[in-house]
This record gives sequence, C-alpha cells and structure tokens, in this order.
Amino acid sequence: MCAATLIRPRITSVRPLAAISGGRVTVRGTGIGGEPGRLPEVGFGEVTARVVYGDRDTVTCCVPAGIDGGATPIRLSTAPGETAFIEIGTPVATGLHQVDSPAFGDDGILYLTHSGTRGASSPVSIFRVGTDGFCEPFVTGLTNPTSLAFQPGGRLFVSSRFDGTVSAVDADGRVEEVATDLGVACGLAFDADGTLHVGDRSGTVFRVTQSGEVSPFATLPPSVAAFHLAMAPTGVLYVAAPTLATRDAIYRIDQDGTISTVTRCFGRPQGMAFDAHGALHVVEALAGASGLYRLRNSGDPGDADETDVELVVAAPTLVGVAFDGSGAAAVVSEDIAYRFNRLPPPAACGQVR
Repeated sequence: MCAATLIRPRITSVRPLAAISGGRVTVRGTGIGGEPGRLPEVGFGEVTARVVYGDRDTVTCCVPAGIDGGATPIRLSTAPGETAFIEIGTPVATGLHQVDSPAFGDDGILYLTHSGTRGASSPVSIFRVGTDGFCEPFVTGLTNPTSLAFQPGGRLFVSSRFDGTVSAVDADGRVEEVATDLGVACGLAFDADGTLHVGDRSGTVFRVTQSGEVSPFATLPPSVAAFHLAMAPTGVLYVAAPTLATRDAIYRIDQDGTISTVTRCFGRPQGMAFDAHGALHVVEALAGASGLYRLRNSGDPGDADETDVELVVAAPTLVGVAFDGSGAAAVVSEDIAYRFNRLPPPAACGQVR
C-alpha cells in the first residue's frame, strides 16, 4: 500500500494587495483554512487580525489597527514558513472632515480639508502634509471648504459648498475669491488649458475661464452628496454623482459637452482620480463593498462592467483619492488621511515566500 501524500499548506495570493485599518483582505492558497470549525490565526506583522471567514483554501480577515504602514508581512498559523506581503497605508493626518478627494502639489505636498458642519467656519480650513509626513495648518477662515484642485502652473483652488464659490489659494495661504453663484459647489477639475470645471450637486457642471467667466457646461441628475470630478489626460471629464439609486453612474463628458455613461457598477461612487498611467480610480462608499477601485477600461463609454473593475485598496470607508507625479497615492476617510508610496500594479496577486 502507498502512504497518503501530505500536501504542505501554501499561500498563493492576497487580494487586494493594499489596505488600511479595518479593510477586509482575502488570503487564498492550498490547505490554509485549518481544521473544520476552527479558524486559523492571522498576523499582520506582530499584530493579530480578526478572521471573519475561512474554508479549506480561503481565509478572510480585517486589517488590524496599530500597524505603522508600508510593506507588511502576513502569516497564518496553518501555513508555517509561508509569508505574503501587503501594503498598508500610513496615517498622515487625523481630525479631518473630508467630503471629496485631497490634492497633491507638484512638490509632493498633500492638501486636505476640514469642511465642518454646514454654514460653519472651522478653525483650520485646509491642512498640508509634507513629504516627511509633517502635518500643519495652511488656510483658515473658509466656510465649508469642499474640493481641492491644482491649476496647471501650480496654484491651489478650493470650492465652498455653502457659499457656492471657488477661491484661489497662494503659496503663503492667502485666499482670493475667483468665481461665485455656482450653486452647491463641490468637485473641481482643470483641463490642460487652465479652464476650471465645477460640479454643482443640484445637477450643473460649470466652466470657469481663467478670467473668471462662468457658463454652464453640462447637466446631470442631481446628487444627494457631492459631485466628484476627475479630468482624464485626454481632456475628457469624468463625474460621479451619488443618488438614491441602487446603482449609480460614472459619467463621461467630452470636450463638446456630450454626456455618456461609463459604468453603473458602483453602489455609491465618491472621489475619483487618474494615476500617472491614465487609469481611473474610483472610491466606492457602499457598505460591504467599500474601498478604492481601478477601472481597467475607462476610455470607452458603456464598456466598463464588474469584470473591468478591480479592488485596489480595502477599506471600511473612504471618500477620496489623489495621486502625485511619482506614483504615490493618498486615500481619505472622513477624518483620516493615509499615504501609500505606491499602489500595486493591475491584477497583481502578491509576493509570497
């Protein structure tokens, strides 16, 4: 008789390959689930994670708090000698009230808002976080600062959802109002020529010229939250406008104002941004599916479905995302900002050894 062959438990993949505290991560392999009725122990570095599901070849767990950030080893009690790695976002700012994406300057400095309750002026309106992680107040006195965007040339702009205005911010923090009467002014995005686009959550996307002239550009269904804008490298504008529908659309607006639907595969899309490779990233805020997603095909309207969407960062809740020119990324919940030096490339499965 032949003796039964023992299969050594192996880790084969981790999805997604980036996360923040509280995000759900799935580890797959061979024989890693342990004995029936008993879940394995999972450690992220030296911190034990809460396991929420396990079968013979799959273990799902929540990223524990207390991890410094960066490349972090994952080890399972059921797979001795096996180690996988995941990128954990480093917290760089707390005590925020973010309602849209943050913004990176050309120098790698990250800008964040404290929007506050409607009609209120917070002690600090805009914070900035240096490349060394140092966070400091930058602008004060704005009412409900909402969205941030940099004009080509490097000047920062900020909208106010309460005042319906957009203001320019100089390098020393001085503020100059440049456009008014923009409704519930939310999302901001510049094209390559320096024309500003402003999303009014009541349904209008405005264009603002460099001289301050305002004109309607496109009309979309009203939103129950902020309008979120992102400008593609091709000059096409993308808009997320959450409603009460089961599935919400990501819209594409061509330079002539033609509107088309890119996808309806998100339950509650929020902030968006393009990375240095031209891939659109979208924050999903729907409970149970929240996180940062990458659209593999964001150029052709109507072509993106669930198979074209890849979870990149696991998170319990997010509202915004931004990329700098070096490939670094920032994601923000309502009150905490996290930095990643680099996000995993498309369809990466993880380094296992």
